[in-house]
Amino acid sequence: MRKTLLILVIGLFLAQITIAQTTIKRDSEIKQMVDEISRDNIENNVRKLVSFNSRNNLSVQNDPGQGIGAAWNWIKSEMEKSIPSSEGRLNVELVTYTAGGEGRRIKTEMELKNVVATLKGSDPNDDRIFLVSAHLDSRAANNNDGEVFAPGANDDASGVAAIMEMVRILSKKAFSGTIVFMAVSGEEHGLLGSKHMAELAIAEGWNLVAMLNNDMIGNSGSSGTLLNDNMRVRVFSEGVPALETEQMARMRAYTSAENDGKARQLARYVKEIGERYVDQLTVSLIYRNDRFGRGGDHTPFCKLGFTAVRITEFNENYDRTHKVVEKKDGIHYGDTPEFVDYEYVRKNAGINLATLSNLASAPYAPQKVGIKLSGMSNSSTISWEAPEKGKKVAGYYLLMRETYQALWERKIYVEGTTITVPYSKDNYFFAVQSVDEEGHESVAVFPAPKRR
Repeated sequence: MRKTLLILVIGLFLAQITIAQTTIKRDSEIKQMVDEISRDNIENNVRKLVSFNSRNNLSVQNDPGQGIGAAWNWIKSEMEKSIPSSEGRLNVELVTYTAGGEGRRIKTEMELKNVVATLKGSDPNDDRIFLVSAHLDSRAANNNDGEVFAPGANDDASGVAAIMEMVRILSKKAFSGTIVFMAVSGEEHGLLGSKHMAELAIAEGWNLVAMLNNDMIGNSGSSGTLLNDNMRVRVFSEGVPALETEQMARMRAYTSAENDGKARQLARYVKEIGERYVDQLTVSLIYRNDRFGRGGDHTPFCKLGFTAVRITEFNENYDRTHKVVEKKDGIHYGDTPEFVDYEYVRKNAGINLATLSNLASAPYAPQKVGIKLSGMSNSSTISWEAPEKGKKVAGYYLLMRETYQALWERKIYVEGTTITVPYSKDNYFFAVQSVDEEGHESVAVFPAPKRR
């Protein structure tokens, strides 16, 4: 009896520690680009941005050596160095907008500028846009002090430096879709620069498929809890869309899709593709739009109905964020460059680069994805239509997971446009992706109910 019990205990123990085999298939060109990201370049860019003394939105704009004007002019000039290697696909511009006024955070009306670099897609029939953003402005304790030293090394020179590296590397390769890189101002005074760009996207009718906002991606140690970990990064995504019509709300309630909106699908995509190409980094999905009581530049895009997520460090150090630079009681306060983990920024830049490359290389997503409702069955039939334009689709992936699971558990390759699987639609969620011959997947599309 004791021997039998011992064997049973050992068997249960072994069952618990068994780890399923994972197959990773990488595009060699994407992997090469991820590996090209330079930690030294990122550090140099962060330190240069800090050297402008303050990038506060109220700092000087006409001094070549300091202030926010010097910062956006320098970012633009650095991005323009990649125009020759892009073979004419890259364009860099300053986009001016009006900020402030009576009753607003900025009391007097003024002009601010965003730096926008556009890497035009190689297929003239592909109108998709994939956007990556960070904010160039900084602040210390008093948000309306434009003169005090406000280094903003992590918040958010780390994000801007990562985007500058992406421009340098990605501009050398042609993608089917268009990639837009933004370094926006006005974030610290109410997300003003990103709000302007989101409104511009609406006005110009952008087919914006995905927006990645990078804000504070360089701090690996926490205050208070004293954790230190550069092997995890968070992706925040909204559940119920900020812009939801009555029809959308009814469909969400009917299909129980509160965890399957477009932002959640994009967040899962960032996790899968990011971890595919970047070693020693786990993407932690945070199922809320942003941190409590705080905002980021993805939010104005969400509010206008676009698919947007925030990428940010796992641990925050509140001794650094929005503090005057000083040392008190043995504690360093202020967001200075010596406390940025540049290897961590490199890895987080890789998550972005891999996601953008895979998205911009992939076919359009499948259309009219639906799940059959007629008839009672313990099987599920999912059907869809091929995308009408863009690069040729080689096949599709049917994604499935049990309803309580946060991530897709199974990925089934399909060459046609319909599949019946012996799993009940009552017990599983499904989605469909397009895939090309090289294995680049589109974003996943959650099915709508079909009566026929």
